[in-house]
Amino acid sequence: MAKKNILVIEDNHAILDVITLILESEAFNVAGLNKGADFISHVHDFNPDVIIMDIMLPDTDGRVLLKEIKGTDTTQHIPVLMISARYNATNYILDGIEADDFMAKPFNIDDLMDKIYALLKKRVS
Repeated sequence: MAKKNILVIEDNHAILDVITLILESEAFNVAGLNKGADFISHVHDFNPDVIIMDIMLPDTDGRVLLKEIKGTDTTQHIPVLMISARYNATNYILDGIEADDFMAKPFNIDDLMDKIYALLKKRVS
């Protein structure tokens, strides 16, 4: 089976590094961004199987990027896992656009992996 691509957008470098190391240890190809600039071009270039995205980014709101992904024909199929320390699963939704899943920070690594594998399975079926 080909390696799956996971794009991680997280402005906290320590969290981004930990997520990247864990995903790479699980044999995923990982690309990390610490801001939203040029996000869509990265999505098109990297062709992620799953996107993990923080809501609070230094240059934009992750929910705006989510709206752009889900509103574009070529990217709307990509599962997105939103993560946030400030928001929760009931109050992060913007303009009625929901991610495929949500995790509050701090999170358990096993829970993160469970969610990623569930999103990958969802994309295949």
